[in-house]
Amino acid sequence: MLTDIIAPNLDVIFCGINPGLKSSNDGHHFSGRSNRFWKVLHQSGFTPYEIEAVNDTVILDFGCGLTTAVARATSRADELSKEEFDDALETFTIKITKFQPQYIAFLGKAAYKAFSKKKEIPWGQQSEVFSGAKVWVLPNTSGLNRGFSLDDLVMYYKEFYQAIHPS
Repeated sequence: MLTDIIAPNLDVIFCGINPGLKSSNDGHHFSGRSNRFWKVLHQSGFTPYEIEAVNDTVILDFGCGLTTAVARATSRADELSKEEFDDALETFTIKITKFQPQYIAFLGKAAYKAFSKKKEIPWGQQSEVFSGAKVWVLPNTSGLNRGFSLDDLVMYYKEFYQAIHPS
């Protein structure tokens, strides 16, 4: 089982689509060897060093939290049904309303498409808010997402970091 790592009033809650099997089994976010989340988070400026998945709760120290749109673990996110996203929306909305982050960053377009009922979603900041939080959509760091190189991912996440923390 994968537990949310969240606290009230964070800068951002990163929202994965759902837990991978390894993360669900070991109880740590983004623990799959091929997942680039922790590396990208560090290289884009969110953390001063690369957090190891076993220490995932440390992310709170940097104003960030972690959750998933759907709780059920799968080996691939495309194994989730539309109904599972529909069923998860209320719980997710209550969670965001309760914790009031400044931003929600959806990792990949699938969850936000399902939650917003929009057919087309651009990368980056969205025009609407979700339960009081600004919405940003970032490429998924899963190793299965071959469409984005490490450099591409870092570029997108760095743009988001700079929007939250203007110098």
